[in-house]
Amino acid sequence: MPFGIGGTVFSEIVIAALIALVLFIIFKIGRFILKVIFGIIINSILGIVAFLALYYIFGIGIPIELATMIPTALFGLPAVGTLIILRFFGLPV
Repeated sequence: MPFGIGGTVFSEIVIAALIALVLFIIFKIGRFILKVIFGIIINSILGIVAFLALYYIFGIGIPIELATMIPTALFGLPAVGTLIILRFFGLPV
């Protein structure tokens, strides 16, 4: 009785299979979460780089202030696109 449950080889195999299944599921969920977090970080970095490139290289008149950098850092490229559209329609950013 190595596991102290039941004592048969069959029960030990079932327990080992269940442990392997749980570890596999935990690995898959963890890998998915890391992939999502990595994607969000990359999108935020690209958004900030695009925002700064639009400001310094192309001279788009979106001011660099807290009200524009927070959405850019949180949402990345979609936020930059939204700021450009707002600026295009003449709305204050």
